[in-house]
Amino acid sequence: VQLQASGGGLVQAGGSLRLSCAASGRTFKEFVIGWFRQAPGKDHEFVAAISWDTGSPYYGDSVKERFIIDRDNAKNSVYLQMNSLKPEDTAVYHCAAVRPEHFTFTPYEYEYWGQGTQVTVSS
Repeated sequence: VQLQASGGGLVQAGGSLRLSCAASGRTFKEFVIGWFRQAPGKDHEFVAAISWDTGSPYYGDSVKERFIIDRDNAKNSVYLQMNSLKPEDTAVYHCAAVRPEHFTFTPYEYEYWGQGTQVTVSS
C-alpha cells in the first residue's frame, strides 16, 4: 500500500483546508485509512479515520464537529476537510493505513504511512 498526502498550507484561524490522501496498491481497500498529526515536540495525535469498506468515520475529540473525513472510491482517495481551524491545529499531518482488526487510535499498529503535509494556522 502506498499513500500520498497533500493539501497542506498556511491559513488564518477560522479558515479551512482540505487534505487529500491518494492510495494505491493491490489491497489498500482492505484497510482503514487514518490521519495523524504531529506538532513540534509532541507525539502523534489521532485526528480521524475511515473504513474504506463501510465508510464509517472516527474522530479525535479535539477535531469533532470541525473536521470531516470522507473517501472517493473512484479516485482512490481519502479526504480530510478541516473547518474552523485553530492555531493549535498546526502540525504535520500524515495519512496511514491499518488493518480493520487492528484499528486503534494510537499510531503503532498502522502499517503504512504517507509522507507528511504541513498545516500552519496563524492567529
